Order: sequence, then C-alpha cells, then structure tokens
Amino acid sequence: HGRFTSRPHVFQNLGDGTYFHSGALAIRQAIAAGANITYKILYNDAVAMTGGQPVDGVIGVERIARQVEAEGVGKLAIVSDEPDKYHGDESLFPPATSFHHRSELEAVQRMLRETPGVTCLIYDQTCAAEKRRRRKKGEYPDPDRRIFINAEVCEGCGDCGEQSNCLSVLPLETTFGRKRQIEQSSCNKDYSCVQGFCPSFVSVEGGQPKKRVGRLSRDRLDELIAHLPLPSPTLDEAPYDMLITGVGGTGVVTVGALVSMAAHLDGLASSQLDFMGFAQKGGAVLAFVRWAKRPDLLNQVRIDTQQADLLLACDLVVGASPDALQTVRRGRTQIIASSHRNPTDRFVRDPDASLHAEALAAKLAFAAGADAVESVDAYDLALRLLGDSIGANLLLLGYAWQRGRVPVSLAALERAIELNAVAVDMNRMALHLGRLTAESPRLVLELAEEPAPPAMTLDALIAHRCAHLTAYQDAAYAARYRDLLGRVREAEAESCTDGSLPLTTAVARGYAKLLSYKDEYEVARLYTDGRFQQALAESFDGELRLSFHMAPPLLVKAKTG
Repeated sequence: HGRFTSRPHVFQNLGDGTYFHSGALAIRQAIAAGANITYKILYNDAVAMTGGQPVDGVIGVERIARQVEAEGVGKLAIVSDEPDKYHGDESLFPPATSFHHRSELEAVQRMLRETPGVTCLIYDQTCAAEKRRRRKKGEYPDPDRRIFINAEVCEGCGDCGEQSNCLSVLPLETTFGRKRQIEQSSCNKDYSCVQGFCPSFVSVEGGQPKKRVGRLSRDRLDELIAHLPLPSPTLDEAPYDMLITGVGGTGVVTVGALVSMAAHLDGLASSQLDFMGFAQKGGAVLAFVRWAKRPDLLNQVRIDTQQADLLLACDLVVGASPDALQTVRRGRTQIIASSHRNPTDRFVRDPDASLHAEALAAKLAFAAGADAVESVDAYDLALRLLGDSIGANLLLLGYAWQRGRVPVSLAALERAIELNAVAVDMNRMALHLGRLTAESPRLVLELAEEPAPPAMTLDALIAHRCAHLTAYQDAAYAARYRDLLGRVREAEAESCTDGSLPLTTAVARGYAKLLSYKDEYEVARLYTDGRFQQALAESFDGELRLSFHMAPPLLVKAKTG
C-alpha cells in the first residue's frame, strides 16, 4: 500500500552498483514507510550499463543479504542459475533465506508479492556481455560446449527464442520455410535455448567454430583499388556533422572513433558523443561525430536538429528511428545505409516477425529525399569477401568516403586503423572494399556471388516435396501427394486466369508438411541421412563429442540430454 497509489504491491529493480552507492537508502525508506514492495536486486558482478566496471567497494550476495536483513527486510529469496553453489554456505545468509533456480523466478515473485511489507529478491548471475568480455581476456571460465541446431529437424516454432530471450537465435530461411540457427560468434553460452522442447538441438563439445575464409585476398584487393579515383572533399568554415547508427557489438563506436582520430591526424578539431548501453548486445547505438577546422567552431558535441551532413545507417531499424531522423534535413543530409536485415527483439517473441525493411527504407527516402539515399548490403559483402561480418560497418564507411561524404584524408583513416591496433589488415581491407563497392558495384557483386537457389516454380516445388516424401516413406506415399495436388490444381485453374495458383501452392507446402510428420523415426532419419554430419563439418573444427536433447515418447516423459 502507499499514500499515492491504490496498488497493493509493486516490484522495484535495482542493480548491484546502484544498490551499493545509494539504493540501500531507498530500501531503508520503504521499510520506514511500511510499504508493500519487493526490491529485485540484480547481482551481475559489474556496472554493466556503463562499461563493465567493478563496483566501487567490497560487495557480494551474502553481504547484501545481511545488509537488507539488518535494515528490516522481512523475507529474502536468492535466485541463481547455479543455486547449488550455496550449499554448505547457508549459515552466511539470514535464517529465513530461501534459494531457488532461475526457472522458478515467476513462482518466487508471486510468493513475495503476497508477503506483507518490504521483501527482497537477489538475482545472482554475471552479466552476459561481461562474460564475453572476460572470456576474450581469459579471465572467465569458457565452457567447452556449444549449441547447434539441426535445421532439417527444426520446425521454426520459436520456442527456443521464447525460452532464452536470446538474439543469438537467428532466423534461417530454407526451402521448407523459416527455421532457426545459432550465431556462434555472439552466443554467450547461457544454454537456456535448449529448454525449448525440440529434438533439433545438439550440444557440441571438443569443437571450435570454423572460421569462414574470405573470397578476396589482400593482394587481389590492392590490385583492384590501385586505379580508383580519389575524391577531394573540402571542409568549409562550418563544422561537418556525421551521425553513425547501428547495433551494439558491431563496432559502431569504433567507426566513430576512427573518423574522429582521422580528423585529428588531419589537424582538425573533432568531437564524438556516443549513446549506447554497454550491456545491450544488439541494442541501439548512435555515435555523433563532428569535426571542424578550428575548436571554436565546435560549440556542442551533439548534432542539432536537421543539421547532419551524413547519416551512416549501419542498421536500418536504428537508422530510421526518431532519434536518428530528427537530425536529417532534405536537401542537406546524405544517407548511406546497410540494407542487411538484422533481427530485432520482436523476432524472439514472434517466430514469423518481419523487419519491414522496405518500409524502413521508405522512411529514410521520405526524410532525406530518394536521391539522397544509397544502400548496400555491407554485412553480406563483408561476410562473403572478407570472411567476417564484423567488417561491415567499416565497409560502409569506405563506401561513404569514396562518395566524398567523409571529408578526411584516406591516409589519416588508414593511420587511425593502424593506431587502433585491432584486426588492422581486415579493417583496412573492409575500408577499401567499401571504396571499390562505391565505384564498381557490379564487379564486387560478381566477386561475392554465391550460387543462389533459383526461385522455385510450382512444378519444382511439387517435385521437391515428392522426392522428400519418397525418402520419408516410399514412392506410393509421394504419389498420393501428387494425386491430390493434381486435383487441386485442375480445380483452381478453372477460376484462376492469371496462372498464379495460390491455393495449389499453399496445398503443395501444407500437405507435404502434414504427410511428413516428424515422429521419432523421421527425426532419426534426418540425423542419419548425411546432411547433419555435413552441416557439422561445415560449422566446426576438432574432434566433436555430441549430446542430443531428445524425449522419445516411448522412453521418457521429459528431455534428458
């Protein structure tokens, strides 16, 4: 209860850093006021919001527990992904403390909601982004286990994303529709996706993700860019304003820092303001970069309304957001965007979610004018030609520079990449590949081209499903499928004058799916027909040890692994 609300109870979130410097006083005040409130204290072992710094002082789950007990908290629950680690140490906690696995979180919250007075829930789990940072430095245990999805078995239901709420579970478009895949480079090894009730999940031990080999060598790229014209952009007496937008973990801030350093090396004054959440892998990032001939021309670090000279949209969603578009003015701002479709958090909740890329591109064109917008799939080009999608944003920067939209010298940009001292060769190649793409897009597309599956006609679709059903059971089973499709097609052809046959196409997909139900026999076939082994070989190096997460109805009532 409270003086200014009719709600009987509320939950309040507190990070461990906030709790340490001031949040404990809020708990004290709530107890003094006799409020019905539950403080959910996240102990993630770092000040994740601003870069993973350590908390300024000695802190731990047991210390927080004893502190809130001393303040007068009536009921305390500890929730963790590893509750067993507290066994034997219960004496360090208040007598009435209960310990729970994170899968029990909702039940624990319901219990605390019904407890009068001030209660606390301490959620103990290291920040996932911080885990990745520490693992890169060798400062955190790195489990020898990765999760792989057998796409042939996957039905694309999305339960894995629902269970894990993880943006590393990505869509995979196949002949049989949208399925799922694990992006190994961003996976934080939380493993909660396995809780989705699906036999397509496999645990892989003893293997490392196979590094993709780029199609373009450094020598070949140097040969191709040797005769590219060099633009000569000029900087007048006004500052030059460049907004870079993208998602966390892809190097947006790094691109801004490289441009700022290049301006500095050219003897210019520069500033950079970054809006980001360090703990948000995949969250929105905006980098405001400004430079001018003299420091007195830079009156502020944020780009003012409708004052951007260039919007470098490394992600369509963030690039078309209100925060970005408010800097755009028709007739002034040029937009260079990556057309790659990054999945958003909506995809986690809706397996059939669409990014609506065309609508986002239309927003950019409406804001700046269609003639002021250029787009290129920087992600795809970087992945195919360089072997690593992390070069996408620098590729986009190189594209913009070649267009004369980034008024700093090429020598300064190359020197900034050297000073950054991270993946220097690859970043330099990405920059120059962007230049080549701007001047010779057809050549770059030819270099990057992979055999794309041809658009499947109705006849090809029916033939494909017949082959699938023959392998599933036998030729007679496929003939049953073909017979029904023939009758549907004949009936629809009488009324469908344009030849599109949408009903027949829908039946061709849906009836084949109905006939090839994935029981335990079909799952076994899909694991042993050779395609699964081929997919593993293409994804991992090493001596692999596999664990399958299945629950055959005849043997077990729940998944056992």
